[in-house]
Amino acid sequence: MKRIAIQGELGSFHDIAAHLYFEGEQIQLICCATFEQVFEQIKRDPTVIGMLAIENTIAGSLLHNYELLRDSGTTIVGEQRLHIEHSICCLPEDSWETITEVHSHPVALMQCRGFLANHPDLKAVEAEDTAGAAEHIQRHHCRGWAAICHSEAAQMYGMKVLERQIEDNKHNFTRFLIVCNPRKADFLRSLERADKASLVFSLPHEEGSLSKILTILSFYNINLTKIQSLPVIGHEWEYLFYVDVTYSNLTRYRQSIDAIAPLTKELKILGEYQAN
Repeated sequence: MKRIAIQGELGSFHDIAAHLYFEGEQIQLICCATFEQVFEQIKRDPTVIGMLAIENTIAGSLLHNYELLRDSGTTIVGEQRLHIEHSICCLPEDSWETITEVHSHPVALMQCRGFLANHPDLKAVEAEDTAGAAEHIQRHHCRGWAAICHSEAAQMYGMKVLERQIEDNKHNFTRFLIVCNPRKADFLRSLERADKASLVFSLPHEEGSLSKILTILSFYNINLTKIQSLPVIGHEWEYLFYVDVTYSNLTRYRQSIDAIAPLTKELKILGEYQAN
């Protein structure tokens, strides 16, 4: 049985993504309040696998998770994309006429701004987790409160769904990363089947330093699928670049890494895995 640390409660999108990625396998979820706790679980027990959201097609990148990932020393062994659908739910005895507040994670509230704008009488309240908001309402029997979460979470906690698919953009996807202790990585992935890699590096503050890297990757037929820059704290105008690349030839990919390494500072391969 695999033990998976996730941020959020049972029924959260991390829960759904974990079961989707490990479909057909027995898993035990370790529910954490924060992403920091996810990495603490892996540090405490090297057999624990972590799953964390890294970007959303609407909200963008979760920048803090990039920092946690780099500092943790864990390895990315896979990714999972999940279509995000939001529902509004309440206690069975409540209805549209009785609810006055809606609770959810701030990102979920942002993704339902149009819906909330059409219900100005509802007070939006931020919570730590989508499913956690539903669980809290059910456990404390909060009359007049509603939650925005996945319909599966509503069903799990005995809540009544008032309306489904209330997200503003129906093409709403979140990408999750599966991470683990580097010594356990080969049990969870096959490098022979890997066709994607995540890298992080810094560059000297010189003209054309980034364009040189991109030119080399292009020469080796490496496809750049994402680039995210974050400032290096304490070093003015220096940045860390988090880069995702895909490749069809492992040898050419390895050659490209050898070619860009002398031009970068602190180049680190965060993971090599199969694209989803």
